[in-house]
Amino acid sequence: MTEHSEDDPSLFDADQLGPEQLAGKIGQLQREIGQLQEAVVSHAVIDQAIGVVVSLGGLPPDQGFGVLRTVSQTTNIKLRDVAEQIVGWPASKELSDDIRQALQAALSQAGSA
Repeated sequence: MTEHSEDDPSLFDADQLGPEQLAGKIGQLQREIGQLQEAVVSHAVIDQAIGVVVSLGGLPPDQGFGVLRTVSQTTNIKLRDVAEQIVGWPASKELSDDIRQALQAALSQAGSA
Protein backbone atom coordinates (compact mmCIF):
# COMPACT_ATOMS: atom_id res chain seq x y z
CA MET A 1 0.00 0.00 0.00
CA THR A 2 1.34 3.44 -0.86
CA GLU A 3 1.95 6.02 1.79
CA HIS A 4 0.59 9.53 1.39
CA SER A 5 2.06 12.65 2.84
CA GLU A 6 -0.18 15.00 4.77
CA ASP A 7 0.06 17.62 2.03
CA ASP A 8 -1.20 15.17 -0.63
CA PRO A 9 -4.04 17.00 -2.43
CA SER A 10 -5.95 13.73 -2.94
CA LEU A 11 -6.44 13.49 0.82
CA PHE A 12 -8.89 15.68 2.64
CA ASP A 13 -10.49 15.97 6.03
CA ALA A 14 -14.26 15.82 5.55
CA ASP A 15 -14.74 17.48 8.94
CA GLN A 16 -12.91 20.57 7.66
CA LEU A 17 -15.14 20.99 4.58
CA GLY A 18 -18.47 22.75 4.41
CA PRO A 19 -21.49 21.05 2.82
CA GLU A 20 -20.92 22.64 -0.61
CA GLN A 21 -17.22 21.78 -0.63
CA LEU A 22 -17.99 18.23 0.47
CA ALA A 23 -20.63 17.83 -2.25
CA GLY A 24 -18.10 19.13 -4.79
CA LYS A 25 -15.48 16.67 -3.61
CA ILE A 26 -17.98 13.81 -3.75
CA GLY A 27 -18.91 14.80 -7.31
CA GLN A 28 -15.24 14.91 -8.30
CA LEU A 29 -14.61 11.47 -6.81
CA GLN A 30 -17.67 10.02 -8.55
CA ARG A 31 -16.40 11.33 -11.91
CA GLU A 32 -12.97 9.82 -11.25
CA ILE A 33 -14.55 6.46 -10.37
CA GLY A 34 -16.56 6.55 -13.61
CA GLN A 35 -13.44 7.31 -15.64
CA LEU A 36 -11.54 4.48 -13.98
CA GLN A 37 -14.39 2.03 -14.58
CA GLU A 38 -14.50 3.03 -18.25
CA ALA A 39 -10.74 2.60 -18.55
CA VAL A 40 -10.91 -0.92 -17.09
CA VAL A 41 -13.64 -1.94 -19.54
CA SER A 42 -11.78 -0.35 -22.45
CA HIS A 43 -8.58 -2.17 -21.51
CA ALA A 44 -10.42 -5.51 -21.34
CA VAL A 45 -11.99 -5.01 -24.78
CA ILE A 46 -8.63 -4.08 -26.29
CA ASP A 47 -7.00 -7.16 -24.72
CA GLN A 48 -9.75 -9.36 -26.16
CA ALA A 49 -9.32 -7.81 -29.60
CA ILE A 50 -5.57 -8.45 -29.42
CA GLY A 51 -6.41 -12.10 -28.80
CA VAL A 52 -8.66 -12.22 -31.88
CA VAL A 53 -6.00 -10.53 -34.04
CA VAL A 54 -3.23 -12.81 -32.76
CA SER A 55 -5.35 -15.89 -33.40
CA LEU A 56 -6.49 -14.71 -36.82
CA GLY A 57 -3.05 -13.67 -38.03
CA GLY A 58 -0.96 -16.32 -36.31
CA LEU A 59 1.10 -13.52 -34.81
CA PRO A 60 3.03 -13.32 -31.58
CA PRO A 61 1.04 -11.47 -28.90
CA ASP A 62 3.34 -8.46 -28.89
CA GLN A 63 2.38 -7.70 -32.52
CA GLY A 64 -1.36 -7.80 -31.85
CA PHE A 65 -1.55 -4.33 -30.35
CA GLY A 66 0.49 -2.88 -33.21
CA VAL A 67 -2.00 -4.32 -35.71
CA LEU A 68 -4.92 -2.79 -33.79
CA ARG A 69 -3.14 0.57 -33.62
CA THR A 70 -2.46 0.48 -37.37
CA VAL A 71 -6.11 -0.32 -38.13
CA SER A 72 -7.22 2.52 -35.86
CA GLN A 73 -4.87 5.02 -37.45
CA THR A 74 -5.61 3.90 -41.02
CA THR A 75 -9.38 4.13 -40.56
CA ASN A 76 -9.30 7.16 -38.24
CA ILE A 77 -11.52 5.23 -35.81
CA LYS A 78 -10.79 5.23 -32.08
CA LEU A 79 -8.82 2.19 -30.94
CA ARG A 80 -11.52 1.15 -28.50
CA ASP A 81 -14.18 1.29 -31.25
CA VAL A 82 -12.01 -0.83 -33.55
CA ALA A 83 -11.47 -3.29 -30.71
CA GLU A 84 -15.21 -3.52 -29.98
CA GLN A 85 -15.97 -4.30 -33.61
CA ILE A 86 -13.23 -6.94 -33.82
CA VAL A 87 -14.35 -8.60 -30.58
CA GLY A 88 -17.95 -8.73 -31.79
CA TRP A 89 -17.01 -9.91 -35.26
CA PRO A 90 -16.82 -13.70 -34.63
CA ALA A 91 -20.31 -13.76 -33.14
CA SER A 92 -22.00 -11.25 -35.43
CA LYS A 93 -20.11 -12.24 -38.61
CA GLU A 94 -20.10 -8.51 -39.44
CA LEU A 95 -17.15 -6.16 -39.67
CA SER A 96 -17.25 -2.77 -41.36
CA ASP A 97 -15.57 -2.71 -44.76
CA ASP A 98 -13.01 -0.06 -43.78
CA ILE A 99 -11.92 -1.99 -40.69
CA ARG A 100 -11.88 -5.28 -42.62
CA GLN A 101 -9.64 -3.82 -45.36
CA ALA A 102 -7.32 -2.11 -42.89
CA LEU A 103 -7.13 -5.28 -40.78
CA GLN A 104 -6.24 -7.42 -43.80
CA ALA A 105 -3.52 -4.97 -44.83
CA ALA A 106 -2.12 -4.67 -41.29
CA LEU A 107 -2.10 -8.45 -40.81
CA SER A 108 -0.38 -8.92 -44.15
CA GLN A 109 2.24 -6.32 -43.25
CA ALA A 110 2.77 -7.80 -39.77
CA GLY A 111 3.06 -11.31 -41.17
CA SER A 112 5.76 -10.29 -43.63
CA ALA A 113 7.75 -8.35 -41.03
